[in-house]
Amino acid sequence: MNKINKDIFYWIAWLILVILWNYGYPDALPLYDVLVAIGLSIIFILIKK
Repeated sequence: MNKINKDIFYWIAWLILVILWNYGYPDALPLYDVLVAIGLSIIFILIKK
């Protein structure tokens, strides 16, 4: 898989997880939404290294 395809794959995976979080926990505070998105971003940054 070349670098562009990997980046797109990681971005789509991150997006799907964020969407699942938002639909799975619709009553979560906006702060938790932001924290989960940041946490997932950090995880994916670490995976990419």
